[in-house]
Amino acid sequence: MTDDDRRHIVERLAAFAAALDRRDWEAVAAAFTPDATGYRRTGRVEIVATIRAHLGGCGPSQHLLGNHRVEIDGDRARSLTYARVYHQGAGAYEGRFYECFGEYDDRWERTSEGWLIASRVFGMTMAVGDFGVLQPG
Repeated sequence: MTDDDRRHIVERLAAFAAALDRRDWEAVAAAFTPDATGYRRTGRVEIVATIRAHLGGCGPSQHLLGNHRVEIDGDRARSLTYARVYHQGAGAYEGRFYECFGEYDDRWERTSEGWLIASRVFGMTMAVGDFGVLQPG
C-alpha cells in the first residue's frame, strides 16, 4: 500500500460524504463502480435511488467520518470507517432529528477514474431520534 493510495481513498470517502450532504446525486453515483452493491441494492442507479429515498426530503445532514483503516491489495482495497450521521427534519418533521452511528465497510477497485466503491455496507451500532425524518424527495 502506498500513502498515495490510502490518501486517495480517504479523500474519496470525504468527497462522498460531502456529496451526500449537498444532495449531489451525480457525484454520489460517480463514487461507485457501475455494478457496485450498496445500501442493499445493485448498480449506481438503484443505489442512488435508495439514498434519495432517505435523504431527498429530509433537512440538512452531516456525515462525519473518522478512524479510517485502509488495506490495499493491488487494484483492490478495503476501508473501514467510523461514521456519525446527523439528519435534521423538514416539513412535518421540522424540529426533529435522527442520528445514527456505525461503521462503513467499503470494498474498492482501482479504475481509470481512480478508486471507486465496488461494495458498501453500513453496520449501524446506535441510533437516536425519529427515523421518520428520513424522507424521499
